[in-house]
Amino acid sequence: MSPRPAPDLDLRREQITRTARDLAESEGWETVTMRRLAAELGMTQPVLYSAFTGGRQALVDAVAVDGFTALADALEAVDRDLPARMRAYLDFAMHRPRVYEAMFSLPSGLRFADGETPPPLRRAFAAIQDVVERRDETTAEVAWATLHGLATLERGGRLRPSQGEARLERAHGLLTT
Repeated sequence: MSPRPAPDLDLRREQITRTARDLAESEGWETVTMRRLAAELGMTQPVLYSAFTGGRQALVDAVAVDGFTALADALEAVDRDLPARMRAYLDFAMHRPRVYEAMFSLPSGLRFADGETPPPLRRAFAAIQDVVERRDETTAEVAWATLHGLATLERGGRLRPSQGEARLERAHGLLTT
């Protein structure tokens, strides 16, 4: 009998991350437990913990990092102007609410705005910085914070849906004066 091949850890992490993301998007983060994921994937909990030694927090962070990659892709896929990138950002937040939640609302072990910031986070930030008027980091942070505020309030149903385009135009005007 030949020895069992070693599992591809990257492939396993990818599968677990995708399942956690899909479960969160369909049923909410409160349903994403290591026990539930093990059952969904037909794995044991120790196998999950071997892929994510930091436990559930490491898994949520992996979903967030994947989210930043997807956000950067979405931002870079549209015209290199602020209004187009603002729309793409808000569309991402509205269509992937639980991933967005992992990126910005849930507790995180990810480092932001320092030397240890993961490349996907830096890439998403650069996609905003690239289209703000002065292209400096502070202006880009204000643009990002503005978009995050709009996304959070829109997702929470706290803004008038009929004024979405007007808000984007106003935010663009404020960021370019």
